[in-house]
Amino acid sequence: MVKKKKNKKGPKLSARQLQKAILRLLAEKPKAKLTHRYIKDQLQISNNRDSIGHALQVLAEAGQLSTTPQANPKPSRKRFEKSKAFSSPQVATKTYEGTVDMTRTGDAYIVCDDLEQDVRVPAKKLKLAMNGDRVLIELLPGRGRHRLNGKVKKVLRRAVEHFLGKFRLLRKYAVVVPEDRRIPFEIFVDPADTKEATDGDIVVVKVIKWPGRQKESPIGVITSVLGEPGGNDIEMNSILLSNGFDLGFTDEINAAAEALPAEIPAAEARRRRDMRSVTTFTIDPDTAKDFDDALSIEFRKNGECEIGVHIADVTHYVKEGTILDKEAYQRSTSVYLVDRVAPMLPERLSNELCSLRPHEDKCTFSAVFVFGRTGKIKSRWFGKTLTHSDRRFTYGEAQQVLDGGKGDFARELLKLNKIAHVLRKERFKQGAIAFESEEVKFRLDEEGNPIGVYVKERQDAHMLIEDFMLLANREVATLIDKKQADQAEIPFVYRVHDTPNPDKVADFVNFARNLGFSIRTDTPEQIAESYNRLAAAAREDEALRMLEPIAIRTMAKAIYTTDNIGHYGLGFDNYSHFTSPIRRYSDVLTHRLLEKNLRATYRTNKERLEEQCQHVSNQERRAMDAERESVKYKMVEYIQQFVGQSFTGYVSGIIDRGFFVELAESKAEGMVGFDSFDEAFEVEDGRLQARGRQSGRLIRVGASVTVRIVDTDLGRRQIEMVLAD
Repeated sequence: MVKKKKNKKGPKLSARQLQKAILRLLAEKPKAKLTHRYIKDQLQISNNRDSIGHALQVLAEAGQLSTTPQANPKPSRKRFEKSKAFSSPQVATKTYEGTVDMTRTGDAYIVCDDLEQDVRVPAKKLKLAMNGDRVLIELLPGRGRHRLNGKVKKVLRRAVEHFLGKFRLLRKYAVVVPEDRRIPFEIFVDPADTKEATDGDIVVVKVIKWPGRQKESPIGVITSVLGEPGGNDIEMNSILLSNGFDLGFTDEINAAAEALPAEIPAAEARRRRDMRSVTTFTIDPDTAKDFDDALSIEFRKNGECEIGVHIADVTHYVKEGTILDKEAYQRSTSVYLVDRVAPMLPERLSNELCSLRPHEDKCTFSAVFVFGRTGKIKSRWFGKTLTHSDRRFTYGEAQQVLDGGKGDFARELLKLNKIAHVLRKERFKQGAIAFESEEVKFRLDEEGNPIGVYVKERQDAHMLIEDFMLLANREVATLIDKKQADQAEIPFVYRVHDTPNPDKVADFVNFARNLGFSIRTDTPEQIAESYNRLAAAAREDEALRMLEPIAIRTMAKAIYTTDNIGHYGLGFDNYSHFTSPIRRYSDVLTHRLLEKNLRATYRTNKERLEEQCQHVSNQERRAMDAERESVKYKMVEYIQQFVGQSFTGYVSGIIDRGFFVELAESKAEGMVGFDSFDEAFEVEDGRLQARGRQSGRLIRVGASVTVRIVDTDLGRRQIEMVLAD
């Protein structure tokens, strides 16, 4: 569990906890003037002025707090300075910045930083805003079930400039019809500049001019011709482009990467700690080409051992402000589809210069720990190093050594695994939550067609690497937290995870109680303890396994931010991302800030860093959307051969139109429409069960069912099912 800070300043509350505490304070002292200092003193908390101001802003906008400008000072963050934050709860003409989250119907929800609830915007009021765009919206009076409705006033920043679509050459003009069905417009192109595309070809088009009106079409230029429609390659490229990720790097970017020297200058080597003589190896998936982390171990005569977590030093090659840096920031993450990777960095960097390949000297950034006989940490060191990997293990090869107790570096692997178990046990003792979601993998033929599906097995070799990466990430963040304890804040990149959503938890508690499992919810610590009891019970009781994915949905999403509230799911007070700079730009930022703070106290501009954190978080979500979409596509492609056949599964979700069923063996998910029944169904609050209006028949999330596959739609990534009985 994320522990409260033990210092005279008091605990730092999460956003939701702070809002609740302010409301309790107001109930106790309704005539009090809620200034930042008054709230901080009364609640005895260490939250800064910005976080308190944000809490007051959210409560005012939700109508739970009505104040005057004199009663509460204005928050200092720029995003709150645009309005008189506490003058009135009336928000009809107020504007907010947010990110577009499109639905398949064409409508969208705008996720705003300053509002707890997403704002629904119908397609006709989007002003051609697309999924992931940053927009300025205006709130409108609520209608129907949606408390917050709005319209787009202006598109501030486009998430996607390149689109994949079918080229149509008409008599007087040419257009590109996007493959993504959520895009409600065609893109006009100059028929004299088609890059030799012929009618019907699939092309990539870059929009160079967006219209000012809803009914007009954007204008673009064709950047590449991919050929005839159909095939796996076109679909995967479409998924990448529709989520805002370019298919490759420009000639200029590739040239900049190729120009980087492979040799490590002597002066650079001298300023680093030389650890090339220490036993070092990597453990990665079979297909991995970018090895961004390695472990070293050195035994000492007194029973202690020194373990190094060595990370590719991307910042040695990617200098701040260069075109390589700007490109990496724009992408922010590598994207892992079922059959390919869209890397954050060009191959010259990701697979060659930075990759910790065996039998090569490499520049690394390391966290080195001395462990005592019992597996407890006795000392820590952080800094730039030179390392040399002696062996590249796949997870399977490392697991064979752990299982058999013999093979290459058996003594080292067994010791690392023993300490990893100690770290894991301590993490769960401190309140980490034990839920693990299943990762679906495909067996593909030479053409990329799915011929089999399996769930990735997590063994000690996987968890060993995970435990040491978690350790390094935690200790880096803790180093900064301790350094700023007795001085002004040092802005840093934290990976944070808030406490669960109380409303979702309440619905889940009632649902679990009906199945005979009790959950305590008085404190976040009790929720974590209850969830761990559930995870343990589910391993013994098949009926309880259906509760685990529902419990996961009550959890908040982890994000990057400069506001350190800890990581609830891991049970860490401090956590960052340090261990994967080849594929995550957050780690690049962490490396730069850490290096500067190892030499002296360094403070970057916090507002700028927060903007970068938000961008990286948004890109991460889009990458996850692309990865999930590629899995859905391959799953539908795989299930096509089973149309007409019946399978067992469980109800995984319920919406107004029907319920989703996940098949037990393949993990494919399809939908059973309520229109396939002889009666209407009413979805109950919380969407955990639906009830037949005539028969009273209950359909519950997690219930075991037998369904028949009746149709598939690759374009929409959908599988249609009916109950087999």
